[in-house]
Amino acid sequence: MLNVVLVEPEIPPNCGNIARTCAATGSRLHLVEPLGFDVSDKAVKRAGLDYWHLVEVAVYSSLDDLFRRRPEAAGELWLATTKAPMDYSQARFSPDSWLFFGKETKGLPLDFRERFRDRCIRLPMVSQARSLNLANSAAVLIYEALRQNGFPGLLGTGEMRGGGV
Repeated sequence: MLNVVLVEPEIPPNCGNIARTCAATGSRLHLVEPLGFDVSDKAVKRAGLDYWHLVEVAVYSSLDDLFRRRPEAAGELWLATTKAPMDYSQARFSPDSWLFFGKETKGLPLDFRERFRDRCIRLPMVSQARSLNLANSAAVLIYEALRQNGFPGLLGTGEMRGGGV
């Protein structure tokens, strides 16, 4: 199962949109504190996130906590960063990949990026653009990882397949 990790996310709608993508794709969502918002049941219901129950969510106190509790993440990880020398099309994702995304204002920590330098990937864009929206970046990489693995467990056809109305 694909794993999406948001490291210190700050903007609630980005997390909500990424959670919705995780719900639609059967991916797990991992949140590394501090969070810029509340993900309690009460807060989620108040925000109207009616798909939240479809997402497997885990919260960690730090990156160290995540790797302590989920050591398998270190072997299958990819770090999304605008600073990466390699674009995402060069990555070979496994069905159990861990996709890491940093906070909106600063990205992933430098020491973390340096530790996994050969696993850093970026989405190509014009030089004048600083970055893409976090939720958009996550959606691109989630679907690329799923595409490379044949969209495991996802509906392969739409209702128009048979030519009917």
